[in-house]
Amino acid sequence: MTPAAHERLDVDALVDDPGTRIIVCCGAGGVGKTTTAAALGLRAAERGRQAVVITVDPARRLAQSLGLESLDNTPRPVPLPEGAAGSMHAMMLDMKRTFDEVVEQHAAPERARQILANPFYQTLSTSFSGTQEYMAMEKLGQLRQSGDWDLIVVDTPPSRSALDFLDAPKRLGRFLDGRLIRFLSAPASTGAFRLLGAGFNLVTSTIGRIVGAQLLDDLRSFVSAFDTVFGGFQERAERTYRLLRTPGTAFVVVAVPDTDAMREASYFVERLATDAMPLAGLVVNRTHPLPGGPAADVGSREAVAAAEPLERSGSHPLASAALRLHAERVRTRERENRLRDALLSSHGGVRMVEVAALPEDVHDLAGLRGIGEALASAPPDR
Repeated sequence: MTPAAHERLDVDALVDDPGTRIIVCCGAGGVGKTTTAAALGLRAAERGRQAVVITVDPARRLAQSLGLESLDNTPRPVPLPEGAAGSMHAMMLDMKRTFDEVVEQHAAPERARQILANPFYQTLSTSFSGTQEYMAMEKLGQLRQSGDWDLIVVDTPPSRSALDFLDAPKRLGRFLDGRLIRFLSAPASTGAFRLLGAGFNLVTSTIGRIVGAQLLDDLRSFVSAFDTVFGGFQERAERTYRLLRTPGTAFVVVAVPDTDAMREASYFVERLATDAMPLAGLVVNRTHPLPGGPAADVGSREAVAAAEPLERSGSHPLASAALRLHAERVRTRERENRLRDALLSSHGGVRMVEVAALPEDVHDLAGLRGIGEALASAPPDR
């Protein structure tokens, strides 16, 4: 019943530190990363930071909870209560719009128009594996370079694996800067094509039969127009990757107390350590701490044992039902403690804070403020 000792994640110290410039909330999908990121941004703003939150959650309820009609790819000011010491902006990542901005920034207007209209580019910018994660990196780099905010909070994309946020940008960058794409983008008059001659035509004919002649033509047109922006993708991905390793960045791993989410959190903690990226700590959402008072010391077996004679007698049905409910709550808490303690024992020194489950979703600034207060408080003792 007694939880393993652990060091508390001091959220207020994290957001108050002017040296903290980027907070990245990461973890499996559906664990509350978006709400955690918004709550951290709000708490930082109300304590004096100029914060911007990048979210990937398209749900309208998040925009409403921030007091906004909607979120888009441009940071919008969040109306904070009078007297707030800082400011807050929020935006929802639009991966295609961000990709379009990169093209428009690095290509001449006519060349950019050709790229944006190309069917292969339209597929690449909307559904290619890794595009969303890469564009999250691109947007993070843009916001950091602008200097308009002293704290950027990133809600990482919902991926099949939380590790995709770190791996996908490199994969997409390697594809866009890869030998095959560069080879296809080379002018037909170059020595390479003249030397290949009929052999190259045979290869492209074979590829055309496999993927379709139209797709191959679209790809050729794409790389021909795209060669002016080659080289920048991998370079920018690596620059942002280095930024994530600096002391000014803090990763917050978010999980819920179930087996899959905690396993994913453990993998992410290991990966951050392997890549020498700064881990601030672990947030465990939707926990079920036991209430205080004498009943907190009654275990599940004791509660069931006490409930059985009451049930047999039929004289105290409410007391019996209460004891049964308490027994179930104790079992739930014991399971949560085992999962949490297993992770903490595998990764010594990880700071942690818990946020108890709420009866309903957060739907306004007051709810987000409550999450921020829970994040800043000490973890439950039970």
